[in-house]
Amino acid sequence: MSYKENLRKKITIDRLAQRVTDSLGATGSSSKLDREAMRQLLDIAGYTHRRERDLDLYLENGSAEKGRILVLDNDLTIYDTTVEDVVVRKSPAVKEMVSIRNVIKILSDKDVVVSRKEDSVKRVRDASLGRLDLTRTAADVADIAIDGAASLEGRYVKGVREALAMFAEMLGYRSPPRVFQAAYYEIIGAFTEKADGEIRFGPAVIYGTADNEIKFIDRELSSLKKDDIDYFQAIVNGEATPTARNAEVFERLKQRVLEEDPLSEATA
Repeated sequence: MSYKENLRKKITIDRLAQRVTDSLGATGSSSKLDREAMRQLLDIAGYTHRRERDLDLYLENGSAEKGRILVLDNDLTIYDTTVEDVVVRKSPAVKEMVSIRNVIKILSDKDVVVSRKEDSVKRVRDASLGRLDLTRTAADVADIAIDGAASLEGRYVKGVREALAMFAEMLGYRSPPRVFQAAYYEIIGAFTEKADGEIRFGPAVIYGTADNEIKFIDRELSSLKKDDIDYFQAIVNGEATPTARNAEVFERLKQRVLEEDPLSEATA
């Protein structure tokens, strides 16, 4: 797959992992696991599904007699043992509970547990990402910029969003704190939180889907400075001139990626 395809898949993996993590509650809570998102994540990671009794098991190595097995339930426990052992521990038959040895297994699984809940999601996420080649060149970055600019010209919102999401991934941009949010605008940028509570936001990209316009602010803004907040609002409202607009924004983002990662330019 191309770098763009792998980057698109990485974004999907991260979003699926976040969906699952957000759906997890405390052990014993009524919170419902986002099973569909977890199934997709396990599929990407290469786990093999196996149904045993009332359990949905996912095997890291489907052909191995013993290995890591995830049970798809609210605890998302990953065991390092056999399928038969997991079944006895998680869904024992009455005749199996007669055995003292099995009762001990059911009461305590510390000897075979690898991880639970968020730790298990992270393990599966990392396994999924490990299957991707995210090596890039300057040409790869340029292609994404060209696609973004073309999508903007064609008023193809989905394409613009995808290109911006890819640049956000490459640059580590995130959604802004409340003070730098604006209704009906999609905003991303560099984000740093200081020990004193100050938030530094920027450079930043502001995308208005209604007017099909992108603006770029090439500076840091402080959440504690009224002048910075007023400047940000003036840019959003069209009362001040941004550093760049529209197609030029993608060119700026491309240059920032290459500045932060000189090797990508050298391998073009």
